[in-house]
Amino acid sequence: MSSQNASITLTEFVISGFNTTNSPVLVGVVILIIYIMALLANILNIFIIILDQKLHKPMYLLICNLAVVDILYTSSASPTLIRVLVAGVKTISYVPCLIQLFAFHLGGVMEVFALSVMAFDRLIAVSCPFHYHIYLTNSRILVLTYILWIISLGFAAVFPATVIPLSHCNALLKYAFCSYAAVVRTTCVNPEYYFNLSAIIIFFLTFFTFSFICLSYCGIVFFVRSLSNNDKKKIGSTCLSHLIVVICYYFPIFILSILTRFGVVLSLEEHNGLLIGTILGPCLVNPFVYCLRTKEIKNKIIRVFKHV
Repeated sequence: MSSQNASITLTEFVISGFNTTNSPVLVGVVILIIYIMALLANILNIFIIILDQKLHKPMYLLICNLAVVDILYTSSASPTLIRVLVAGVKTISYVPCLIQLFAFHLGGVMEVFALSVMAFDRLIAVSCPFHYHIYLTNSRILVLTYILWIISLGFAAVFPATVIPLSHCNALLKYAFCSYAAVVRTTCVNPEYYFNLSAIIIFFLTFFTFSFICLSYCGIVFFVRSLSNNDKKKIGSTCLSHLIVVICYYFPIFILSILTRFGVVLSLEEHNGLLIGTILGPCLVNPFVYCLRTKEIKNKIIRVFKHV
């Protein structure tokens, strides 16, 4: 399939991001192992929360939603990375490439929304502990989650929608998979406008969601000042899980998407490393953080494996 008025008849792209990678099979096997671990851990979290009626509470519904987002996010690109590195298959058809582009950005947008809602959940739990279940009911959390998915679909659709009308002059994807920057570089237009467009969208989403998370934690710090040391430790333990997840996701995104627009030059290996890190890192860390630091989920997992 080719885009309209294309300079070449484009049926597939060629992924060249790993052409200079040393020991590609080894790198691919490592990615495969991490991907399988992340997939299984997130699926385990989802099943535990769905099957245990005691965990049908707002906080656990948000953890379940985050696990779904992580599965989408890591699965959008990981199979392609593994196929290129392990099997040596470096081509991807036009339509699957656009689907991958959309899924990758949908997962990324929904990730920041999911983390923001979880920060808000912790703020309400700390500031209004006696009215928490009045303000945040399961039905309200579900409705809010549906709304955020719809908004995320709108943001994610911008990326393939701006690429589809463009003509293509080559089929060589510079980076590791069908990222927006890689696909835009195959077109015949000056990519600067499209890079700036994606930078504005990503900056808008990351800046406002990260600011919202920071303000939520400022509110939490304000409310815990008058509590006992024991209560502070309990709240700190709960919030630490979320903070670890936030840092794992926002740090590489900040470097990759924001600083590069302000003149920071990354080599191809550094760019690919950060991009793969944003895909695999949070999706692997998130389920293990919540399994190990959320007592109810950890205890449920222990009971399940005891009966196996």
